Amino acid sequence: MRIIGIDPGYGRTGYGVIQLDGSRIRSLEFGLIETQPGLRMEQRLLQIYDALLTIIERRKPDALALEELFFSRNVTTAIGVSQARGVVLLAAAQMGLPVSEYKPVQIKQAITGYGKADKQQMQEMVRLFLGLQDVPKPDDVADALAVAITHAHTAPLTNRIRQAEGR
Repeated sequence: MRIIGIDPGYGRTGYGVIQLDGSRIRSLEFGLIETQPGLRMEQRLLQIYDALLTIIERRKPDALALEELFFSRNVTTAIGVSQARGVVLLAAAQMGLPVSEYKPVQIKQAITGYGKADKQQMQEMVRLFLGLQDVPKPDDVADALAVAITHAHTAPLTNRIRQAEGR
């Protein structure tokens, strides 16, 4: 199974594509989609959309995973991130990719075994899971890989449950 994980943002969208072969997970590609701050929002969203379609067409993932939106104070930022998430969801739907969303605590639990892990713990575990020499940078990229790894751990069980339930 090939999974693309996305950490959406309108300025920086992190992505990571991983391959799951049995219990082995390896990184195929990861990086950052960046937009210029001076552009109008619709142009920034178009850049994200176009770049994401290119990555999906190149890597041909079987599924897309992203973190559920969480915000506490900055509503303006949350609106922009929501718009970027909408573009990601549109690209996934257009490319026929099933989408799974995970809460931050689910991702931390899947990656470190502790739902309140800090950024450094998360990044180091992502590095270890993927056998990378260095922690993926910036944080958006490490977060995207973390959500992809979470899906790799979760999807097989979810699929078995659905099959058992006849869905």
